[in-house]
Amino acid sequence: MSANLLSREDEANSVVQPPLPQVAGYVVIIVMGFLIAIIMMGITRLLKRTAGEDNKTTEMFMTANRSVGTGLTASAVISSWLWSTAILASSLVGYNFGAAGPFWFAAGCSPMIVFFAVLGIACKLRIPEAHTLLEIVRIRYGKLGHLVWIVLCLINNIIAIANMLLGASAAISALTGMHIIAATFLLPVGVIIYTFVGGIKATFLTDYFHTFVITAIVCFFTIKVWLTPEIGSPAALFDTITQLAVNRPVSGNHNGSYLTMTSKNAILFGIIHTLSNFGLVIMDTGFFAKAFSAAPHAVVPGYIVGGIAYFAIPWSLGTIMSLSALALEQYPIFPTYPRLMTPLEVSNGLVLPYAAVAVAGKGGAVAVLLMVFMAVTSTISAQVISVSSIISFDIYRQYINREAKDRDAIRWSHIGVVGFGLFAAAFSTALHYGKVDLGWTLYMLGVLTCPGIFPTIFTILWKRQSKAAAILSPLLGMGTGIGVWLGTAAAFYGEVSVDSTGQTLPCVYGTVASAFSPCLFSVVITLVKPANFKWADFRNERLAFATSASGDSDEELKSHEELISRYASDKLRLKRWLRISSFWALATFLGHWVLWPLPMYGSNYVFGKSFFEAWVVVSIIWVWVTMLIAGFYPLIDGHQAIKNVFVGIRRPRVDQ
Repeated sequence: MSANLLSREDEANSVVQPPLPQVAGYVVIIVMGFLIAIIMMGITRLLKRTAGEDNKTTEMFMTANRSVGTGLTASAVISSWLWSTAILASSLVGYNFGAAGPFWFAAGCSPMIVFFAVLGIACKLRIPEAHTLLEIVRIRYGKLGHLVWIVLCLINNIIAIANMLLGASAAISALTGMHIIAATFLLPVGVIIYTFVGGIKATFLTDYFHTFVITAIVCFFTIKVWLTPEIGSPAALFDTITQLAVNRPVSGNHNGSYLTMTSKNAILFGIIHTLSNFGLVIMDTGFFAKAFSAAPHAVVPGYIVGGIAYFAIPWSLGTIMSLSALALEQYPIFPTYPRLMTPLEVSNGLVLPYAAVAVAGKGGAVAVLLMVFMAVTSTISAQVISVSSIISFDIYRQYINREAKDRDAIRWSHIGVVGFGLFAAAFSTALHYGKVDLGWTLYMLGVLTCPGIFPTIFTILWKRQSKAAAILSPLLGMGTGIGVWLGTAAAFYGEVSVDSTGQTLPCVYGTVASAFSPCLFSVVITLVKPANFKWADFRNERLAFATSASGDSDEELKSHEELISRYASDKLRLKRWLRISSFWALATFLGHWVLWPLPMYGSNYVFGKSFFEAWVVVSIIWVWVTMLIAGFYPLIDGHQAIKNVFVGIRRPRVDQ
């Protein structure tokens, strides 16, 4: 389906012609995808030769030998949330709700990213050899708990990647006229190739490159918007949007204003988005894989810096581009002129592409095409690594070949990379033909991703949670959430359909039930017969793979014992990082979710011109700082490693 079918009615003058030719879409997806894959494969070989990073070993393929520094960790964390969804949907909610929408989108991400530093360092402290979250669950709760979490994590990965592909393929189709199904299937191809070869280190490196390019383009738009004569300045944009509130008031906003935090629908979206993202972070084994890959000293600062820096991207981009779209719809430069955007176009995430075309013409279309391509491929890579780790470590190693060696695990990781990439494209295609779009998945995904939040947190942080509580509470929670979601859709709208289940209130009630009912179930079931798990039991099992064909060698056993001993000696240092991460997690939540927005919501404050100018300027400064962090911090932090690579290149090669 091309973008022509996204327009309202069948009238010829309502058809929006793609600003770029179809060949542009194929060139970006295929040529750039393969080019990046070839470059990453070359870097992987270079690192093997100069730094001894051999991706034929499981530890390197899955955890990068647990040596990734703070800068690259921060960049990877930013990239992990630079979904095509975030880039497109932050402008979508800004168009629908005004300035409150992008803020709540950003506030729904940063606190839980920072909170993950707590879980990451707790895992470093208690399970230093872990590769995946599911290994932790298996050791504590046995086979049945392990199987339950495999299902929960796979559901999380599947709904997350479908959400990305639906938004990205619709945007690429709108910009180039490329068939939406072709985009859906071709987007994962390059990702599969470089992830297949390079493992998680390739994911870190492409995360860095993609994040730098995306943030640079975001910064470009923060300048280009004000060079558009129809907008001119934040003050002029304020005047236009203020008048628009008179002509087209926003339902649910105080005085119908686009420039207020007192927005009922925006705060409801904020609740959905925050809880959904808690589920997406905590139940995404990719986040754990990146935490396990980071050096112990890099986990906490990497996640804190990355989480706080990330906040600016959806806030600044969503605010500026959504308000620009609202202001420019009345001018001939806007793609849909003389009509307004249709609800279908908005729900498909086309606010940003259309605003970019209006602001920067074909250059804007190319910029958004690059952003969407890089965002979706980077996050697909993380999801593919997550699922391949589940297949190799938690299914193959546990239930097919318990004597698996490095070579076996790598082979099944490769099978997982290819298989899940193809499945994700097919599943997204099925959703598309079922009339499901970005807007629907954005609102309902929390119903499916949230049931494991509290049971997982309790698994890592609360030794009293019982096996029965851990196994039953997420299943009961998911059943409760789905029941409330579908029940409220039927009660409010008289039917259970794609349209009714995508409405705000059913999704709010369903997501809240999915998130919090497992907490209640877990506590109540645990009180019947509390456990008293000993954290030291996590370290009794050797989780590293044997590399020799004959099995476990004395050297490998010694390596396991040395690793456990080293982490035991670092216990005080890791506990200090745990306290620091807990403080920053609480501070980020209070700052981004409570102290900043809620007083503004309760006061019914409507932005004045000076306040709006400050709001925009602060967001622009913040996003430029984010670009500098994502682009240059990894280079500064990793300068010694880069120097070692160049030294290795100059060193004569000795054949082994």
